[in-house]
Amino acid sequence: NAEYMGVRYTARFKRPTTFKPDRAPKYTRFSQPKRVWMDAHKIVRYPLTTEAAMKKIEETNTLVFVVDREANKPSIKTAVEKLYNIKTTKICTLNRIKYGDKKAFV
Repeated sequence: NAEYMGVRYTARFKRPTTFKPDRAPKYTRFSQPKRVWMDAHKIVRYPLTTEAAMKKIEETNTLVFVVDREANKPSIKTAVEKLYNIKTTKICTLNRIKYGDKKAFV
């Protein structure tokens, strides 16, 4: 029976994959489109104006914002560009556990 089975290269036997047809739903599952979870004003809460933030603005040309904790870097980038009409090159974020929010260095 070795000719029929062929040569096994592994000791593990894996079952063959079965056919999975594409989904064809009879109706849409959601009657309304999903709501936008955050707009630009909800993402960027306020600019930080501490001494250290002012030093960053002067020395490294970096703005510091306090942003929503759920916001990610691409959403922060689009929100800052929309609100302040500036072009961003890099976004760095820092979670502030003590205050329960997030800092964004733009």
